[in-house]
Amino acid sequence: MPVLNRAAELHDEVAGWRRHIHAHPELGFDLPGTANFVAERLREFGCDQVETGIGQSGIVAVIKGNRGDGPTIGLRADMDALPIVETSGAGHASGTLGIMHACGHDGHTAMLLGAAKYLAETRNFSGTCVLIFQPAEEIGQGAKAMIDDGVLDRFGIDRVFGMHNMPGLKAGSFAIKPAGIMGSVSRFTLRVIGVGGHAARPNATVDPIVIASQIITALQTIVGRNTDPVSSVVVSVTSMAAGTAFNIIPEQAEMLGTVRTLEAAQVEETRAAIERIAQGIAAAHGATVEFEFDNPATVTFNHGAETDLAANVAADIAGEAGTDRDAKPVLAGEDFSHMLNARPGAFIFIGNGESAGLHHPAYDFNDAIIPQGISYWVRLTETALKPAT
Repeated sequence: MPVLNRAAELHDEVAGWRRHIHAHPELGFDLPGTANFVAERLREFGCDQVETGIGQSGIVAVIKGNRGDGPTIGLRADMDALPIVETSGAGHASGTLGIMHACGHDGHTAMLLGAAKYLAETRNFSGTCVLIFQPAEEIGQGAKAMIDDGVLDRFGIDRVFGMHNMPGLKAGSFAIKPAGIMGSVSRFTLRVIGVGGHAARPNATVDPIVIASQIITALQTIVGRNTDPVSSVVVSVTSMAAGTAFNIIPEQAEMLGTVRTLEAAQVEETRAAIERIAQGIAAAHGATVEFEFDNPATVTFNHGAETDLAANVAADIAGEAGTDRDAKPVLAGEDFSHMLNARPGAFIFIGNGESAGLHHPAYDFNDAIIPQGISYWVRLTETALKPAT
């Protein structure tokens, strides 16, 4: 089936919500304006229950079907923006300097609001649909905060589903795959502690910059020589800070970096390799290393039955030609992975068309795909919660 007529009718209204959210971006858990806007809309729709402050600033709305008892599914959208100066030039561009919706969370939130309005009007399903509006996805903390606050257990959620727009994918098309669709995201800090001194007397110092440079180069051997060639692992040092003047060898140098992989076992193996290499090189030069490592987003793992369900629903809307059932995974991360670790479910991409890339200052969500996104959420709910015959 094509896009729902009612979803098309809602397009202008939902696009208006999206542009309002885009013009008023907020970061992390600090989402007072966005959360209030979302909660007000959900109450207007007549949802059976609207709860705020879950996982600090998350919102949950409950809509019960009118076709009898049944299971409960959760539909999740993210609400937070990014610390980027917007250059899109759009009329609805960010009104807050240095913060913008450069990842489409404004569109995700608006599409789920549109689905909430439709589902609250029709309720053509059995069981319960729980709509989850999550904070702090960009810092990898919001999903876990909501889970720790009981969102899955408290609302009895049996299965959970998520969606993200994808620039470069044909507008309104869909892409999904079973198993790992997005990467595990780890981050690390390495501090090389040496002995500072005058730049004219390097022999009286233990130069942390020289040591850090060797560590950075050696870390590239983890992928090239320590990892199975058929595995996908990325190790990147993305920041290096040391020193204050041209004539001073500093006491320490600090590096920040990230590890990305589609295989959970590779996280610990790579962590151990980074620490081993850094400690070994530092010790060889008489320095020490302080090492910090965490894993805010695990592999976003799609479960088989739920992936099939999501793909079939997407094909009903976009056709088989517009639905890639074996999409190429990406090593960007998603903290929705924590929800998929706790419940079976699936995460799907919806095409944003030929727009600027995610996290780019000129990015803007494509309002033309709003009806497809609403239709997906509605048909997913009605299919997953179809009354028994």
